[in-house]
Amino acid sequence: MRLNTIKPAAGSKPSRKRVGRGTGCGLGKTAGRGHKGQKARAGGFHKVGFEGGQMPLHRRLPKRGFHSPQSGDTAEVRLGDLQKLDAETIDLALLKQAGLAHLGALRAKVILAGSIERKVVLKGLGVSKGARAAVEKAGGSVEAAAAATQA
Repeated sequence: MRLNTIKPAAGSKPSRKRVGRGTGCGLGKTAGRGHKGQKARAGGFHKVGFEGGQMPLHRRLPKRGFHSPQSGDTAEVRLGDLQKLDAETIDLALLKQAGLAHLGALRAKVILAGSIERKVVLKGLGVSKGARAAVEKAGGSVEAAAAATQA
């Protein structure tokens, strides 16, 4: 076998139809475009979703959902992960240093996932109700900054 002799199988690549070349070819006269109308004209086509001037479906349907632009600002930290930290006072800088909060986080919120058995002080962090109860039950406390309570 030589590379210059390779050809596709017979009949697998039919030659293209040459339209508008007389009535004998079967696609003469209107060249398969039918009679008149926008689609019969040269350059006569419309944008995707166009419904002839009627209000398009994608504009008739209501918009749904909401994506907060601040959603990536808050890091979510599990209570069980705080148990592994050595520090007694935990703030956002410590969480970033330990890799529990991403470096771009502007605030962090501690959620009730896992458990904590040692005394810790949470400074400037948002805390869920369940996580707050678990920290206080373990003998710790929560010192929330004004902005962190909103998180």
